[in-house]
Amino acid sequence: MFRLGPIKIDWPRWLGYFGGAALAVALDLIDPPLGLFIAAVPFLKMLGKTDSSRPVRVAGQVLDGVAKPVGGDSQGTLWVSSPAGTSEN
Repeated sequence: MFRLGPIKIDWPRWLGYFGGAALAVALDLIDPPLGLFIAAVPFLKMLGKTDSSRPVRVAGQVLDGVAKPVGGDSQGTLWVSSPAGTSEN
């Protein structure tokens, strides 16, 4: 596990997820816009789980719903840690 400010990164999953998307684009298996959307899914999921304003959380939850076919129910590769330092998976 690696921490970058308030963001915790699960390196093995991160490498597999983002590496797989990059490899699929590089091998021309998927188009770059789709690869970019796939890469954005973990960040979109984080929007709905932050202590941000209600409109930001609602937008994040809507975008999380859009991302469901792209693994929206899978375990996260990135997440914001709680202010108290406890893990929220």
